[in-house]
This record gives sequence, C-alpha cells and structure tokens, in this order.
Amino acid sequence: MTDSVASPTQMNKAPSGGWDQFNEERIVPIKKYAVRNPSLIVGLVLLFGMLFLVGIGHLIWDTEMFRPLSTPTRLAPTAEHPFGTDTQGRDLLAIAILGTPLTLRIGLIAGVVAIGLGTVAAFLSAYYRGVIDGAIRSIVDVGLAMPALLILILVRINVGRELSTDEMGIAIGLTSWVFPARTIRSQVLVMREQAYVELSRLSGTSGMGIIFKEMMPNLIPYITASLVASVAGAILASIGLEAIGLGNLSDPTLGMTIYWNIQFSSITLGMWWWWVPPLVAIVIVFVSLFLISSGLDEWSNPRLRKRV
Repeated sequence: MTDSVASPTQMNKAPSGGWDQFNEERIVPIKKYAVRNPSLIVGLVLLFGMLFLVGIGHLIWDTEMFRPLSTPTRLAPTAEHPFGTDTQGRDLLAIAILGTPLTLRIGLIAGVVAIGLGTVAAFLSAYYRGVIDGAIRSIVDVGLAMPALLILILVRINVGRELSTDEMGIAIGLTSWVFPARTIRSQVLVMREQAYVELSRLSGTSGMGIIFKEMMPNLIPYITASLVASVAGAILASIGLEAIGLGNLSDPTLGMTIYWNIQFSSITLGMWWWWVPPLVAIVIVFVSLFLISSGLDEWSNPRLRKRV
C-alpha cells in the first residue's frame, strides 16, 4: 500500500483561509445574489448614488445660497448656477442638495415610527389574542377607514404653527402604522401555528422569548420590505402636505419646492429649470424605493426567489 502524494495542482486548490476564504464564502454568494435579484441592486445603486452626489455637493457647493435674495432672480442655468435660480433669488442647486436628504429624512422617521408601532401591535394582537387582539383589531379597522392625509391636515391646522422636519415625520408615522400592523399580524398568525413555535412553547420558553428568539428573526426580511414601502408612502404624504402649503416654509424640501413652483406659476413663466429638478429627484427616489421594495419582497418570499 503506497502513500498518495498531493500533486501541485491539488496543493494549489487547498484552502488557504484569510481573504481567500472570505472571498469564497462571502463575495461569491453576493455576486450570485446580485445576478439573481437585480432590482434590489439597481434600486440601491440609484438611491445611494443620489445620496453620494448630494454629499459631494455639500463639499463643493455653497449651500447657503438656498436663502432668499442670495442670488439674482429668474436666472436660467449657467456655469455659475447650473440649476438656475428662482423668483426669490435662491440657487436651485443648493436647494436640491439640501432638500433631497430632508425629504428622505421625513420618510425614514415616519417609516421607522409606523413599522415600530405596527410591529409591536401586530405581535401583541396575534400572539396573545383575547381581549388585546380584539382591542387592537378595532383600532386598526377604525384607522384604516379614516383617511390619513385628512387627519394630518387637521392636525397641522390645529397645531397652529409650522411643523419641523422631525415633527412632520413623527406625525405621518403616527397616522400610518395601522396598515403595517394588519399585514404583519397576518404573518404572525401563520407563524404562531408552526411546529417550531409550538415546540418552544412546550419547552417552557416565555412568550417574549418565543417572539424575539423564534419569530422575529424569521420576519426581519418581511419587516424590512414593509419599512421601505412605508418610507415611500411617508415621502408621498409629506410632499402632498407641503405642496398645499402645510409644510415648513423655511425648509428647502422637495415638497416645498413644488409648493413655490405652484405659488409663482413657474410653468406659466416658462421657468422649466425650476420644476424639472425636484420632479426628477422625486422620480429617482420613488423608482429606487420601488425597486428596493421589490427586491426585498423577493428576498422575504421564497416563492418569488429565482434560481441562479
């Protein structure tokens, strides 16, 4: 019986650990997933690409020109003002650099608040059932029957002052948690009857332990997809409120830019450079969020997954 000697080719194929092992175990699966789920990758590239350009703009552009009377009025795009200026003497490139992240901030705050409240309500309702379930379902049914935008308009009017960016995000989140609560509750009801949950219950694990250790990790992909959808809905709601003049007039958000376009009739004046940039930014934001939501939905739903 002779001892086998490894050939040079086999020795080269031996695992070496370190970065080679990292590339094999992490980077290769990511590349395969990018091919399998292009909508998620394209959406992330669009969103982070726009944020990257905004960050570059903060470094190379004087954003203080967003203030009224800081530039000549009604200038068409030039080398000094690539996006032109509006009737108030504001540089529209500075407004775009400052306003895009502000609008995304409103959506993110509202989405986190809505998903946070909706997730807590869904788990309390679907897992513990009984009186808690009945009370939460009644609140959700009433909330779904009432138009959230109308509630936001009434709140804004009764507050009697302009809402800050964070306050608007919180207000939108507090009026939009009912739909995530209903959809997440349906997922929890299904998971509650699964065998692994029943085994954990029989083994003596507490209810909170089952929720955080067994059910929550399996719902993270779905909750993440719901978060992205809530962010998109919140951005749309904030733009609607601001476009009718219920936003903070001093904030250069995308919605307030639309509002000033309406107020000064930019289309009638032929100032296309005033209304085109915010519309393009809004389209990019919604397309990117839609693609990300679709990609996350494919990630969270095994029936939609494609084989590489």
